[in-house]
Amino acid sequence: MPSVLGLLLAWLGGCGCAGRLGPPWPGSRGAPPQGWERPLLRSRRSWVWNQFFVIEEYAGPEPVLIGRLHSDVDRGEGRVKYVLTGEGAGTVFVIDERTGNVHVTKTLDREEKAQYTLLAQAVDRASNRPLEPPSEFIIKVQDINDNPPVFPDGPYHATVPEMSNVGTSVIQVTAHDADDPSYGNSAKLVYMVLEGLPFFSVDPQSGVVRTAIPNMDREAQAELLVVIQAKDMGGHAGGLSGSVTVTVTLSDVNDNPPKFPQNSYQFSVLETLPPGSPVGRLRAHDPDEGDNARLSYRLLDGDGPFAISTDPLGRDGILTISQPLDFERRQAYALRVEAANTRVDPLYIRQGPFKDVATVHVAVEDAAEPPAFARPSYQLGVPENSPPGTVVGKITASDLDTPSSTIRYSILPHSDPGRYFSISPQDGTLRTALPLDRETLAWHNLTVVATELDSPAQAAPVPVVVHALDVNDNVPELAPGTEPFICHGTVPGQLIQTIWALDRDEAGAGSRVTIHSPPGLGPSDLTVRDNEALAGLLARGRPKGGARMTPAEEGEVRENIISYDDEGGGEADTQAFDMAALQRPPPPGLPSGPPRLATCLAARLGRADADPRAPPYDSLQVYGYEGGGTPCGSLSPLGSSWGDSEGEGGDPGEWGPLFRTLAELYGGQEGPA
Repeated sequence: MPSVLGLLLAWLGGCGCAGRLGPPWPGSRGAPPQGWERPLLRSRRSWVWNQFFVIEEYAGPEPVLIGRLHSDVDRGEGRVKYVLTGEGAGTVFVIDERTGNVHVTKTLDREEKAQYTLLAQAVDRASNRPLEPPSEFIIKVQDINDNPPVFPDGPYHATVPEMSNVGTSVIQVTAHDADDPSYGNSAKLVYMVLEGLPFFSVDPQSGVVRTAIPNMDREAQAELLVVIQAKDMGGHAGGLSGSVTVTVTLSDVNDNPPKFPQNSYQFSVLETLPPGSPVGRLRAHDPDEGDNARLSYRLLDGDGPFAISTDPLGRDGILTISQPLDFERRQAYALRVEAANTRVDPLYIRQGPFKDVATVHVAVEDAAEPPAFARPSYQLGVPENSPPGTVVGKITASDLDTPSSTIRYSILPHSDPGRYFSISPQDGTLRTALPLDRETLAWHNLTVVATELDSPAQAAPVPVVVHALDVNDNVPELAPGTEPFICHGTVPGQLIQTIWALDRDEAGAGSRVTIHSPPGLGPSDLTVRDNEALAGLLARGRPKGGARMTPAEEGEVRENIISYDDEGGGEADTQAFDMAALQRPPPPGLPSGPPRLATCLAARLGRADADPRAPPYDSLQVYGYEGGGTPCGSLSPLGSSWGDSEGEGGDPGEWGPLFRTLAELYGGQEGPA
């Protein structure tokens, strides 16, 4: 049998079982080796060959004959020796040096090496001299179907949108077969679906996987497993096969509207919670994912004490208080809440509407509240010097939770340190406990506390302001510093000093103050006349015939106003100036000036002296602002004189009509002494 198999293998390699080594001829490969003698020429060669074949993966019990080499110079005498060199010579392939038979000694793998190139030569056995030039030939390894298809890039993962149309491409899978694609069908592959029907199909030739049914729903099954097989031999029986898995993920589309899991919700909230406090959360169910499931919430009802917002993830609606609640005013609310998708895909609008509505019932719970006053604050008044027990007013509060609950009233001790007031614990009537003196303390700031009798922890304060109303209870007093003196040469009717009377009561609280000389007291040549204004005028005698003084005489006041510097003390630190000229009436045709300076100063000084809370003052400083931009420089009499040697200021009479009054005061003849 081995010899028969060898003959079969040799026959597969060519048209005969033996090859002949031909004589050298011009143009033949290679140069003859040195020492080679040209044999006798033959007219022709019996056969020219160049390749043998051997089937891969064959493992016989002995070396397998794959062919025979024979030279025409070999006449069977035994003097020709065949030599084999090249790839695998002596290891993979051996030659019988007497017969020229070539054998393969080991199993060959076409996928490892597909062919071998060798050199054969006939030499003289005795001398080793070449009888012919070497001839090259090839031994090819014949392919058999010994390699199954493989998927080098598997396993595969693919994604396709849910609800895709039939025939949508998912992925392409590719298998490789190591067998010879040019020989037979060993490497001809066909693809088919082993698992994943009826959802997917595969193109038999290209390996492209496609969807096979419509309306695949991610929410029903988000991931599918497909097994694809590749089989060689064109898919026929006896072919080898390989398989690979394809995990197909269905990506989400917005094909599901939101839906509240229940039609109505119940929440409760304390009435004392401030605005912004959460009431509860609502979540509409949307089986989509990502932005396709993002929702927004809104209240369908109008104005109310509640608001709703959407959490940052777009999942929950957060119901909060937007206005203060009052259990006594309203105990329950019914709201309608809408949840809607923020983004809608027009391709799936038929699945809509993409929103849902639920009813929310909110119950307002009663909370223990402190008493509530009838007014946020109280401002009351009572005349000063009222006897203790005089009713000032009534403070009222009530328990909103239980209107019949008893309330107790009290005054915080620190708000009435003098204990001028008392309050009835039962009805909140506020009374005086001591007489009040407006001139000592005109306003009293009290804090009244209302406390529930059955729940002392529930208490509330309210501010109460009591004004001590003025009554005419103070005798007028002459202003301090009233010490008139008369200068030598004072003429009759001349004003000596203005006398002020001070009344600590409020203006208009009683009748006006009049000043006069008591009959029979004081010198007869001095008179005090009430000027029916703010002061009395002290004068030396009256003109004969009872004639009244002229307005100029009445308004003429001579006072010496002393201004001290910041250090004070010493005559060298004072500057005196005469203010009498400022009291003269304006010339005819000019508007009246300000009130008499002496009157204003005396009034302000009197009010300061009568105010017990005013700080003491050692001096009265008067400042005057001249303005700027005049062409004549400073007009101040301080530190300046008219008609000095340098002529500064010039004659005021030359300044024009705008300075006529100053010219009369300073530029003309001096007034009376």
